[in-house]
Amino acid sequence: MITGIGVDLTELDRIEKHTDDQAFIRRVLTPEEQSVYMKLKGSRRTEYLAGRFSAKEAYAKATGTGLGRRLSFQDLSVLNNAEGQPVIYDHRVQHKKQSIHVSITHTGQTAAAFVVIESPSGKSAY
Repeated sequence: MITGIGVDLTELDRIEKHTDDQAFIRRVLTPEEQSVYMKLKGSRRTEYLAGRFSAKEAYAKATGTGLGRRLSFQDLSVLNNAEGQPVIYDHRVQHKKQSIHVSITHTGQTAAAFVVIESPSGKSAY
């Protein structure tokens, strides 16, 4: 049963001005995400940062909490699996009883993410 749906759009030019802002990068990306980010060049950095920002915002909306006191950017990692598919890890909860689906896309001006959370019991883990 679906227990949460979230979507987020982020303008790339809004994120582009933060691609060298270490405080912003450390706030939004976990250390593992930062290691991927540092290997990227040019516009790919902006897309990666905006995509992760959007995915985390969409996940926060799907949980119903938003980002803030109960959930922070650092509670979440968005990493690619062996096939290149993005996967969200919420370090606060065990994922054995829920499935998190995420899709991230980019255009010339925006990044977007869509998140669906499923739970066999129909109860949220939050």
